[in-house]
Amino acid sequence: MVKIELRGGEIKEFEKGITAAEVAKSLGMGLYKAACVCRIDGEVKDLRTPIEKDCKLEIVTFDDDEGKRAFRHTASHILAQAVKRLYPQAKLAIGPAVDNGFYYDFDVDVPFTPEVLEKLEAEMKKIVKEGLTLEHYELDPADAIAMMENKGEEYKVELIKEHADKGEKISFYKQGEFDELCAGPHIPDTSRIKVFKLTSCTGAYWRGDSDNKMLQRIYGTAFTKKDELDAYLTMLEEAKKRDHRKLGKDLGLFTVMDEGPGFPFFLPNGMKLRNTLIDYWREVHNRYGYVEISTPMMLNRALWERSGHWTHYKKNMYTTVIDETDFAIKPMNCPGGMLVYKTKPHSYRDLPMRVGELGLVHRHELSGTLHGLFRVRCFTQDDAHIFMTWEQMKDEIKNVVRLFDEVYSVFGLSYQIEVSTMPEDHMGDEKDWDFATQTLKEAVSEMGKDYIINEGDGAFYGPKLDFHLSDSIGRTWQCGTIQLDMQLPERFELEYTGADGEKHRPVMIHRVVLGSIERFIGVITEHFAGAFPLWLAPEQVRILPISDKFMDTANAVRDRLFNEGFRVEVDDRSEKIGYKIREAQLQKVPYMLVIGEKEEQSGTVSVRKRGEGDIGAISVEEFLDSAKKDIADKVIW
Repeated sequence: MVKIELRGGEIKEFEKGITAAEVAKSLGMGLYKAACVCRIDGEVKDLRTPIEKDCKLEIVTFDDDEGKRAFRHTASHILAQAVKRLYPQAKLAIGPAVDNGFYYDFDVDVPFTPEVLEKLEAEMKKIVKEGLTLEHYELDPADAIAMMENKGEEYKVELIKEHADKGEKISFYKQGEFDELCAGPHIPDTSRIKVFKLTSCTGAYWRGDSDNKMLQRIYGTAFTKKDELDAYLTMLEEAKKRDHRKLGKDLGLFTVMDEGPGFPFFLPNGMKLRNTLIDYWREVHNRYGYVEISTPMMLNRALWERSGHWTHYKKNMYTTVIDETDFAIKPMNCPGGMLVYKTKPHSYRDLPMRVGELGLVHRHELSGTLHGLFRVRCFTQDDAHIFMTWEQMKDEIKNVVRLFDEVYSVFGLSYQIEVSTMPEDHMGDEKDWDFATQTLKEAVSEMGKDYIINEGDGAFYGPKLDFHLSDSIGRTWQCGTIQLDMQLPERFELEYTGADGEKHRPVMIHRVVLGSIERFIGVITEHFAGAFPLWLAPEQVRILPISDKFMDTANAVRDRLFNEGFRVEVDDRSEKIGYKIREAQLQKVPYMLVIGEKEEQSGTVSVRKRGEGDIGAISVEEFLDSAKKDIADKVIW
């Protein structure tokens, strides 16, 4: 017999060798049918895994991220099987589950058009109907290589050979006639993947390397319920309308040119938006006790060797030689921040020391991964480094979370906090890690906030909090992060003099709230669908004279608003008023002020508000009072 601790702490006895699936069935058919995989003592396993000793068992459903991952990974196998059935000459690359779905890369001469995707979906439905069991087995590396070579799967052979020298068995899953190189875990059979959709096909270099062959990548998603799939597809359609690349062009925010792939050009409206965002960032950080610095964009090799970047990150760095010395353009701001700290001695009275920097960083990204403002080769990171004592850690974490709260609420963005714990390749004493991780958890809990654990995903130098933002159509974006660092202060020999007169090593927080100014602009452009709040809009007010004879009055109103700090323009074109209104609506201008004979005689303006239309004629003073209050309160409408 084995004792199995179930969710909630209940302990039950079962026959030795019972599977997780059988345990689930004994607890209820509803749970059994919903089960995807299981956790045995925290490790994710197939439901058919025999239980040979006392353990803690969790039955994992699609509601759990691990359940979704296994469910959708199985869907990717069904896709690959369908491709092999319809196009036997296709060579298989990789097919993982990803956020909201899955993809699979294929080397095949046939272009995967929308019509082909429809045929593949039909074949996938046949495979689902067949209810094929996913059977796990292992082979010696030599046998695994021989099998894949016999099938002509050169990409699989390459993957296996990388692990062959470790002497480990190679893991496979079989469903019907289809064998797939895979570590799993998977759901029990194909019959459960009833609700799925292939969404698109793009090109993708093998292993993300532009020196390798371009493959065809099919994206798809899968759910347990049709209404969930329908909601997701509706969200995708809405996301297309909100694509920041299209809106960026239509609204004159930014562009990316062939002369600089991955290096965005900000246009006049984009600079107004960007500068307003940065002004707000500075105002908030000033209130929260930060000082601002700027560190050089290029520093010598010795610094990057000391920080560890030259060894571990050089392939992503742009380098050059100056006066026979190697230099690198900074991929991050942290090492420069360490040098600033060292410019003078510090006492415990100086701590905590909160230092912010809007630093332009450059990182080499593969051309195939570049995407508007979301993935670029240069971006402005809104970094801050907080130097503190160990005793100050919890209060400083809370202070940062309060700042994050304020900033995200201004944009109407909610968030989920994730605590990432010690990875296997960590540096430093485990006791320090335990203290730091526990402090992060306590700080969040004491503020009345929930969090989830992301086991083993901390940085090598310390645990962290990641903030996953939810936008107006339900998508999530990882922007803010709070990372504890016990290692960089050691590498740079940072010190402060304690109350005891002795030298001590500070601990440090790396944190970003927006993450990247460029990426955050992309996020909020899609979040607001380009209809920015009044305080943030590049053009806040457009004045529309009905004809040329009212131009003097329009310009006088424009000058009054401009002198009050508004971003305002006059549409002085000889066009009909209806056309001017439609143009302003397309540009998503928050306010239009129409001026004709009636308005000129009464000293008023006829106000049209975005989303509401004509709200009547009022005096310029009344308009200013109302608009100023909206801006001061950063109202979203």
